Amino acid sequence: MIQFLRVDHRLLHGQVAVSWFNALDVNTILVANDGVAADDFRKSAIRLAKPEAAKLVMKSIDESIEAITSGVTDKYNMLIVVESVEDAYKLIHGTNGKIPMLNLGGTKQREGTANFSKAVNLTPEEVAKLKELQKEKVDVFMQQVPNEKKVTFEA
Repeated sequence: MIQFLRVDHRLLHGQVAVSWFNALDVNTILVANDGVAADDFRKSAIRLAKPEAAKLVMKSIDESIEAITSGVTDKYNMLIVVESVEDAYKLIHGTNGKIPMLNLGGTKQREGTANFSKAVNLTPEEVAKLKELQKEKVDVFMQQVPNEKKVTFEA
């Protein structure tokens, strides 16, 4: 069962690996990212951040959608980490309502972005996708770590 979907441009790092993994009582972390799925060096680096007790899976977005919709992931309590709002949008739409929430954890500042929190910077296109997800009843919120206050995304 999917417990949490997080957008974080750093993917798996101490904050996710320790704070969220422990707070959510999950046993599996899925890094859903096309670049990582095709890059053995990046996979090796991500493995270094994995909590000892975690099962770590790294798949492309399409492979992740296939695994989730097939039911093969149902037996796991899973935290999913994606690199971008676009990846989260594709994952949510591709899994037919199996992911009812989206945590905006970190998106780096880029040209054309507006700042929404200390770590969330979004383009107008990303904002439009997030608003669409909210209209579809996806709970979109910002929260860096579990002990911080959850803030509903508002544009």
